[in-house]
Amino acid sequence: MTATTLNIDDALATFDELWSPRILTHVNDWDVRLAKVKGEYVWHAHADTDELFIVLDGVLDIYLRGADGSERSVRLGRHDVFVVPKGTEHRPVSENGATMMLFEPSGTLTTGDYAGDVPEHIISTTGTPMI
Repeated sequence: MTATTLNIDDALATFDELWSPRILTHVNDWDVRLAKVKGEYVWHAHADTDELFIVLDGVLDIYLRGADGSERSVRLGRHDVFVVPKGTEHRPVSENGATMMLFEPSGTLTTGDYAGDVPEHIISTTGTPMI
């Protein structure tokens, strides 16, 4: 086994696309993804997995919808961490832009169960490898 040192700032410098996570590395069967975001994402849920958000820079609001239709939001700043429980409908939003790290099982589709037309500013993907 070969261990490799990775630098988050160097990895973030390799891309500019918004809402298009890059796979930094893997931990067991999970991807460690980096993303740059700005604007609104789509409402979606991941039925079989939690989703871990770590804000590296900027501000990210995560809107959450309960099974009863109620809504609430959490505001995350630099180095804040939040887990969206599996099956919870959510929509990340960053008015001024943010960078974040996500932990998700490998192969998890970023738009989850969303069935509508994906807006042009969002790339629905299972993660793009770092180049």
